[in-house]
Amino acid sequence: QVQLVESGGGLVQPGGSLRLSCVYSGNGFGRFNMAWYRQAPGKPRELVAGITPGSSTNYADSVKGRFTISRDNAKNTVYLQMNNLEPEDTAVYYCNAKFGYNVWGQGTQVTVSS
Repeated sequence: QVQLVESGGGLVQPGGSLRLSCVYSGNGFGRFNMAWYRQAPGKPRELVAGITPGSSTNYADSVKGRFTISRDNAKNTVYLQMNNLEPEDTAVYYCNAKFGYNVWGQGTQVTVSS
């Protein structure tokens, strides 16, 4: 079975930083497109950042220049480095793996507040 285990969420003040980690358990990590999504209360889930098996990346306009997605295929791990966080970044963040089908993490809460 494939599972995604997330860590790194928490409470941070505006302007602060967090790094989210997502560990993929199972075979085939290097073939998956990996991504981070987020969902704020009352809003639909949105794509934050994605990374291909070849490490090409894409970002939502709202986080471009502040967030960085990366992957370590040797460790079956994808990261989301979040800098200069804003209150609007408050959401539940979900790790996603896709290769013909989707696997989702359990979600981790990120709260940006003073």
